[in-house]
Amino acid sequence: MKKILIFSLAYYPKFVGGAEVAIKEITDRTDPQEYEFHMVTLRFDSNLPKQEKIGNVMVHRIGFSRPGATISDLQTFPLKLNKPLFQFVAFFEAVQLHFKYHFDATWAMMAHSTGVPAGLFKTFFPKVSYLLTLQEGDPIDYILKKMQPVAPLFKRAFTKADIIQPISTFLGSWAKQMGHNGILEIIPNAVNTKHFAQAFSESELAPIKEILHKKEGETLMITTSRLVTKNAVDDCIRALPLLPGTVRFIVLGIGPDEEMLKQLARELGVADRVMFLGQVDHTEMPKYLKASEIFIRPSLSEGMGNSFVEAMAAELPVIATQEGGIADFLFDPLLNPDKTPTGRAVKPRDPEGIAKTVMTFVTDTDATRAIVANAKKLAFEKYDWDLIAKDMKERVFSKL
Repeated sequence: MKKILIFSLAYYPKFVGGAEVAIKEITDRTDPQEYEFHMVTLRFDSNLPKQEKIGNVMVHRIGFSRPGATISDLQTFPLKLNKPLFQFVAFFEAVQLHFKYHFDATWAMMAHSTGVPAGLFKTFFPKVSYLLTLQEGDPIDYILKKMQPVAPLFKRAFTKADIIQPISTFLGSWAKQMGHNGILEIIPNAVNTKHFAQAFSESELAPIKEILHKKEGETLMITTSRLVTKNAVDDCIRALPLLPGTVRFIVLGIGPDEEMLKQLARELGVADRVMFLGQVDHTEMPKYLKASEIFIRPSLSEGMGNSFVEAMAAELPVIATQEGGIADFLFDPLLNPDKTPTGRAVKPRDPEGIAKTVMTFVTDTDATRAIVANAKKLAFEKYDWDLIAKDMKERVFSKL
C-alpha cells in the first residue's frame, strides 16, 4: 500500500471550496487497499478533533482555533495568523507524521501556502515523491505579490515538484514560467454532473420561483460566485440599465464586496432588479439554476471555474470571459469558429458587451438551444468526477 500525505489549508466539514471538494471526490474514488491518504490542514474550529478519518483521508489538524469559528472569524486575531504560519508549521507536522507513517509521496493542493511546506519537505526528504496540484483562481500577479516575502521558497514549490497537475492550460503555462521542468499533467476539476442535470417538475420549482419573485415573461440571469473583485459581479449590475426591465439578476454567494455591490445597484437605480440570496446549499443549487434563464460570471481571472460547468450540466446558456482556465471549455461561435460552441464570451470589464450578449441569447433561440446541448455534452464527457479520478490514478498517482 502506498501512503500519500496531503497539504491543504482547509478541509471538511467547514470552509470547503473547489480544492477541498476535488481532494474528497478523488480520494473517495481511490481504492483504500491501494492508497492510504493522510492530510495536514488547519483546524480553525476547536470543536473539531485534532485528528479524525473523513472518507479515505486521515485528517491531522493544526493551528490556532476557537469554538464554532465562522468564515468571518478567519480574518480576526489569532486565526488570521494561521495561513502564513501554516507554511512552516505544516512542514514540522509533516516531518513528525513521516517518522510515524513513512510516506511514499506528498500532495500539495495549490501552490499558494501549501507549496512552501511541500517544497521544504521534498528538500529534506528527496526520495519521497512530490505532487503539486494548481487550482489557483486569483490573478497570478496578485499571488506572486502575496508570496513575495517567501519568494525563493515559493519558487521551490514548483521546481522541486516531480509532477505538477494544473486544472487548466492557463495554470500549466504558469507552472513552466515558475521553472517546473518535470512531468506536467493537465487534469481539470469536475462537477457532479448528474446532480446538476436533474430534471424538476413545475411543482418542485414553484417554491424556488416564489423565492425569486419570478413573473411570467421575465429573464433571470444568475451567478454563483464569491463576492470578490475577480468575479466582476459589478459588471453584471452595470449591464442591467442597458437591458429591458424584464431582465433581473440573481446573486448566490457571499463575500467582502456584498455591501459595495448593493450600493452600486441602488446608485444605478436597479436595486429592485438585483436579488442577493447569500449562500445557498449545494443540494438546492440545481433548482435555482433550472429556475433561471442565463448563467453569467464575467471573471477577471479563473483557474478553471466549476460553477460554469455546473451551469452547463444544468442546461443553462453561459456568458463568461475567456480569462484563465475558462478558455479550456467556453467556446464562442464567433471567437472560436474552429470549435463546437459551448457558450458566449465577453471581454473583461464590458457591461455593454454583457447586455448585448444577454439579448443575443434571448432572441436567437435556435443558436441558444444548440449551444446549451453542446455544453451539456462537454460537461458529461470531460468533467465527470469518475473520469477525473481515473485520470488521477492512471496519469498521476501511478507515476508517483
